[in-house]
Amino acid sequence: MTAVSLALIGLTIVLSSFISGVFGMAGGMILLGVLLNYLDVAAGMILFSIIQFVVNGSRVIQWRAYVIWPIFYWYVVGAVIAFAIMWVIAFVPDKATVYLLLGLMPFAIEALPAAMRPNIEWRGVPVVTGFLTAIIQILSGVGGLFLDIFFQKSTLDRKTTNATKAVAQTFSHVVRWVYFGSIAGIGDLPLWTIAPAVALAMVGAWLAPHVVERMTDHGFRQWTRALIFTISIVYLVRAGWLYWQG
Repeated sequence: MTAVSLALIGLTIVLSSFISGVFGMAGGMILLGVLLNYLDVAAGMILFSIIQFVVNGSRVIQWRAYVIWPIFYWYVVGAVIAFAIMWVIAFVPDKATVYLLLGLMPFAIEALPAAMRPNIEWRGVPVVTGFLTAIIQILSGVGGLFLDIFFQKSTLDRKTTNATKAVAQTFSHVVRWVYFGSIAGIGDLPLWTIAPAVALAMVGAWLAPHVVERMTDHGFRQWTRALIFTISIVYLVRAGWLYWQG
């Protein structure tokens, strides 16, 4: 990689970590999209998982008093079942497919009627959430948007939502890391990049709580929505370009 490429990746890591820390999603979409420009799918997924593990893990530490742990425990049960099934299948998507899924997901979620969206607080829903989100994480790399479906009808405030999603996502990143590491190896991932990437991720994560404290729940939802759909359109264009090139 050139110095310019490394600088762009470094800046993206800080920015995406900050966005993830503020909104609990969307940052991963940005980061994975940039990483896949420079790395193969397996390497990009593994480095992405490590970075996002650090980002989400720091959010868990910062907001641990707000985590609803029973939801997380049942989420883990569903995620482990999904991992076992996907590991047997051993599927590794190509870049075009990942970009397409990243771009389509928000629109597919938007098309789902509000009445059909389950509540993460309902009995049995966390298990289903963990199962489905883990599969989405493996196929598209990012499951935060899908995970958010199950929180939209809940009575949880932004801090509790952010904290509980953070601990669930932290575990999901471990699942994806282990999946691609065991199925495809590390690919062309330069191991020396991991430590600097983690350090930069911590910078973005450290800045995020200062913004969250100043946001309202309404502003939180408005900014999240606008950001997600903007990124999605960019990735649909990128997917179309890759398919066009064959």
